[in-house]
Amino acid sequence: MTNKSVNVKKMTVVAVLCAIAYLISCILPFKVSFLTFDLKDAIIAISALMYGPLAGLICSVIVPLIELITTSSTGVYGLIMNFLSSAAFSVTAGLVYKYKRSFSGAILAMCMSVLAVTSIMLLANLFVTPYYMGVPRGTVIGLIPSLLLPFNAIKSIINAALTLLIYKPITAAFGRLGLSKRRAYAEGSGLRSILLTVGCIIVAAAATAVFVIFLGGTVKF
Repeated sequence: MTNKSVNVKKMTVVAVLCAIAYLISCILPFKVSFLTFDLKDAIIAISALMYGPLAGLICSVIVPLIELITTSSTGVYGLIMNFLSSAAFSVTAGLVYKYKRSFSGAILAMCMSVLAVTSIMLLANLFVTPYYMGVPRGTVIGLIPSLLLPFNAIKSIINAALTLLIYKPITAAFGRLGLSKRRAYAEGSGLRSILLTVGCIIVAAAATAVFVIFLGGTVKF
């Protein structure tokens, strides 16, 4: 297979993942105060796990740009924050997994992605949100323990669990279609695969429960 053919297939996979991420952002978003919660970062992260951090970065630019043109009500502010969130999550995952392509590497990649998103989005909210909302920075600082920290942490935890759940099936699906020869990490025993699936479901369910309990009163569908 020529390099040109490989590159065409790679671009096709990335384009499909961008389209899926955009559709998810349209179908499943809901508001938590002035913040938007969706699951597109899990799909964008898969592009980074498959093809490296640059692919994740490209998707992190394309999807928010399409949202800006079509569905966004937050303008340039939404574009910046969407890009930072998606890029922090996917690029971090891609960097870690690039050098540790294993079962434990995938889990480590997701853990580091959660930390990266939570940290970077807190800084972004401190420096960008005051201008968007027209409020003093002190007001935004006051929102950190009650809204910003739990929102970003829970959102990234759910996206991380979802990424681990769907990475192998999506990679296998592209392989069956002849679009990719990339293989996901080897899980080893069937028991470990079952434990991963159950663990991800439990983590996602627990994070969702915490989200509903502590932030449910500010949710707008």
